[in-house]
Amino acid sequence: MKRLRIYVDSSVFGGCFDREFEEESRRFFDLVRASEITVLISNVTLAELERAPRKVQEVAASIPPRP
Repeated sequence: MKRLRIYVDSSVFGGCFDREFEEESRRFFDLVRASEITVLISNVTLAELERAPRKVQEVAASIPPRP
């Protein structure tokens, strides 16, 4: 089965710290770290993440590199 490839913007990372989206966002990134989902991130999103709070940057840093 082909792995899902999903484009994410910076708000998805921040969702890990928002009460409304926290549970689903953390579950999503667990699947990403388990290599069940591949995330696609634009250069614009990477630039936004550079200015994000450290905890949001740590979520981004936890993503394994694409194979």
